[in-house]
Amino acid sequence: MKILDNYKTILRKLSLLALVPAMIGLVGCKEDIDESNLYTFTGETIEDYLNNRSDEFSSFNYILSRVGYDKILSAYGMYTCFAPTNAAVNDYINELYDDADADLPHNGMTSKSLEGLTDSLCNDIALFHLASTEVMAVDMTNGMTINTMLGRDINAAIDSVSGNTVLNSSAMITSMDNELENGVLHVVDKVIRRSNRMVAGELALHEEFKLFTQALEVTKLADSLSALVRTGIEPVTDNTAKWYVPEECKVGFTLFAESDDVFKANGINDISDLANYAAEIYGKCADPSSGWYDYYRNNKITVDTSNDYTKPNNCLNMFVRYHILKLRASYDKLLYSFNEVSKVSLVEYYETMLPYTLMKVMRISGKRLLNRWVTNTSLTDRIAELGTAGMQTVMRNGIEIKNTNIQALNGYIHPITDMLVYDYDVPHGVLNERMRFDDTAFLWEMMSNSHRGATYAEIKAWNGGVSGSEGSLSGDYIRYPANFFENMRVYNGNNTHVMYLSGSGNGWSNYQGDEFNCMGAYDFAFRLPPVPDGTYELRLGYTANGSRGMVQFYLGRSSALISMKALDIPLDMRRVPVDNPDGSPDNNSGTGWCLYTKTDDMGVESDANMHNLGWMRGPLYYTVGKGGSLARANAQDLRRIVAKMQFEQGEYWLRFKTVLPDNRTTQFHLDYIEFCPENVYNNNQYVEDMY
Repeated sequence: MKILDNYKTILRKLSLLALVPAMIGLVGCKEDIDESNLYTFTGETIEDYLNNRSDEFSSFNYILSRVGYDKILSAYGMYTCFAPTNAAVNDYINELYDDADADLPHNGMTSKSLEGLTDSLCNDIALFHLASTEVMAVDMTNGMTINTMLGRDINAAIDSVSGNTVLNSSAMITSMDNELENGVLHVVDKVIRRSNRMVAGELALHEEFKLFTQALEVTKLADSLSALVRTGIEPVTDNTAKWYVPEECKVGFTLFAESDDVFKANGINDISDLANYAAEIYGKCADPSSGWYDYYRNNKITVDTSNDYTKPNNCLNMFVRYHILKLRASYDKLLYSFNEVSKVSLVEYYETMLPYTLMKVMRISGKRLLNRWVTNTSLTDRIAELGTAGMQTVMRNGIEIKNTNIQALNGYIHPITDMLVYDYDVPHGVLNERMRFDDTAFLWEMMSNSHRGATYAEIKAWNGGVSGSEGSLSGDYIRYPANFFENMRVYNGNNTHVMYLSGSGNGWSNYQGDEFNCMGAYDFAFRLPPVPDGTYELRLGYTANGSRGMVQFYLGRSSALISMKALDIPLDMRRVPVDNPDGSPDNNSGTGWCLYTKTDDMGVESDANMHNLGWMRGPLYYTVGKGGSLARANAQDLRRIVAKMQFEQGEYWLRFKTVLPDNRTTQFHLDYIEFCPENVYNNNQYVEDMY
C-alpha cells in the first residue's frame, strides 16, 4: 500500500511539472493576482479541499478569500497549508477582540466576528498559515523551522506527551499529509500563534524572566532591540539574469536569557544582586596585566562599576550585551547539519553585542550547549582520526539552551540553564581552538532573512517561479544589493555581483553545502569574525575549478581602502591539482596535493609539505554533497593560508579584488574561513587533526 501511495505521489508531481506555471508573485503580494493565468485542476486543490469541507474550514476559507488567496490555492504551485478548523478560528477571534494588552483596541477589529477582522489581519493570518514549498510530516518529526509566506517562522516540535506535532508551542496538527494537486494540507486545532511584539516586549510577557526583563530596561538595551528592517538598501539595476533580489533587508536579534529560577540558584534575587554579580565577573576584565577582555584592555577602556547601567562599559550592561546576537535564529537554526561526517560535533561561533566577543554553540547528544570547553580540541594523537579521550578533558560542560523557541516579531528568546558570561575561560579555553566559520556565519542578515540554507524551491517561490542565468551560473540563487550586509563593503557598486548559492539540491563539495560567488569586476571586503588576541593562521576554504578567476587578498583594520595591505601574490582559483596515478605530489598546481589514501602515512608528510607551501587539503569534516566522498580526498577542495600573524581582538577586514577585471564571467568563490591559533598548528605534543 505504501508503494502505491508513493507511486501516486510521483505521478502527481510529474503531472504538475508538465503544467505551465501561473505568473503570480508570491512574496509580499507585490502585484495584483492575474486571474487569467490560474489553472483549473481535475482533482482536489488545496482550495477545493477547504471548500468541499465548509462545515470544518469555511471560516479559514473566508479569511483566504478576503485577501485573494483562495484563488492562489486553486492554481498551479506546490504549497503547504496549515488549515485551522472553524472552532479554532472562532476561539482566535474571541482572543483578538478581548485582548486587553493590544496596541489597538480589540486589535483593530470592528466587531467580534469574522467580518470584524481587518484586511490586514486577514492577510497576516492567511500568509502565516501558508508556505511556498511542500512540508511533509517526516520533515517536522525532529523539529524544524518553516518559513511562511508572511516571511515569519513557524517552529515545529513533537509534543512529549501526545507524540503529535505542535506548531509554535500552541497549535497541534490533528490530520497530517493530506496530499493534494498543488501541495499538502495539515489540519491544526488552533490558529498558529505569532507575536507582534519586539524581543524585549515579548520577554516581558513571560513571568519567569522578570529580572532579565528589568535588566534590559535599566540598561536601556531594550531600546536597541526594536529594529525590523534596515532602510536605504540600494536597488540592483542590472538584474538581466533575473536572479531573486531581496527588496528589503530584515534585521533581527537572538536573546539567551536566564530565568528567575536560574538567577536564584546563583544567589541573585534582584537587580542589585545581578549588578554585583556582573561587577565580580567583569570588574577586572580590562586590567593591564591580568585582564582577558583584550579589546577593552588594548584600547584602555575603563570598566564602569557604578549604578549607571546605561553606559556601554558598565558591568551590568556588558553582562546583558553578551547575551544578545544581532541575528534571528531559531533553536534548530543555531547549528547547521548538512554534509558533516557522523563522528564530529556540530559547532558554530557567533559574535555578540558585547563588542568583538564570540560565543560558541555546540551540539552534544542532541542538546545545544553554549561555551563548552574541552582541552586539546582541534588536536589529535592519532593519524586521520580525532584525538583519543585520554588527551582531552571536559573543563566546562557548557550551558544548555532549552528548546522552547520563544518567538518575537523580530527575533527569538532562548532560555538557558546557567549563567552566561565572557570570563577568562572563554578566550583562553573555549575559543582556544581552530575556529571554522561558514561564509554565511559572519553575515548576520543571512539568518534574519531566512536565506542561510534556503532550499531552491523556496528561492524560486520568492522569485515568482523564475530561475536566473548568468555566464556559467544558472538556477535558483540569490543576488544581493551592494549594501545589503552590515559586515560587507562593495567598492564598485553593481560591477560586483554578489551571489548566494545554497547548494541544497546539489552535490557540491562545500562546507555546509553552500557558497558565495561573486561575478563581474568584483572588489569587496568582509569584516572578519573577531578573535581573542593571539597568533593565528587565517585560512580560506574554496573549491577550485576552471570557472573561477584570480583574486588578490588585502587585509585592513577598517573597511577604508587606505588601510588595506596586500597579502602575498594573487590566488588563481582556476588551478585544480592533478591526482597522479602513482600518488606523487602535483607540483604543477603549486599546492603539492596528492590523494592521501595513496600514501603510506595517510598524507601526514604531504600535509606538512603542503603547509610549508601555504596550502592545506580540504578537511575530513564534510563530504562531497550528502554522503559522498570526503572533502579531503577531493582535489578541488583546498585551503589557502592567506596570513600567519598576530591578531588583536577587534576590527579586521579581508578584501577580495579580481586581477582579471575584463573577464566578467569568472566566479570568485568563498566557502568558509578558519582562524587556527599557533598552539594548534604548531603544537609541541600533538598535531592538528584532519577534521
